[in-house]
Amino acid sequence: MIISLIILESYYKKNKITKTQMCFSILFIIYLLHVYGSTVFSRLPSTRKYQLEVFWSWKEIIHPIGRLGTASRYDLLLENILNIVMLLPIGIFLPLAYGKKIDWKVGLLIGIGISFSIELLQLVLCRGLFEFDDIIHNSLGFLIGILISNRILRKKL
Repeated sequence: MIISLIILESYYKKNKITKTQMCFSILFIIYLLHVYGSTVFSRLPSTRKYQLEVFWSWKEIIHPIGRLGTASRYDLLLENILNIVMLLPIGIFLPLAYGKKIDWKVGLLIGIGISFSIELLQLVLCRGLFEFDDIIHNSLGFLIGILISNRILRKKL
């Protein structure tokens, strides 16, 4: 974090970034660190867990097999929505920090990369459930953030 701030200050002093870009870069870094902290590093180690079936959570919500009650299905739906919302702010901050619109395909790849790194850390450090559904939901949220930010930048230009 400190190294990032030093680099940002250096770029700002050399007029390579604006004050707005510096502020959004700081927000991006702080929020990203918070996401890693809350999804990986705040959890206690347990056993290595993974769910490799794509859209298993939606299958369980829509057509329950009987393992989950109504309240648990609601919790699963809420978890999916929160996973989408979790990376949305980072998707908004990145183009504003960069100072330019980011192509949606590039944004999707960045979102997949960030989300995959979270899931991989959870798997390797045994601190949560590695699942493809989380990668999909997080990436979707990041992409929505990119599209919102691109729209803001388009109106600004």
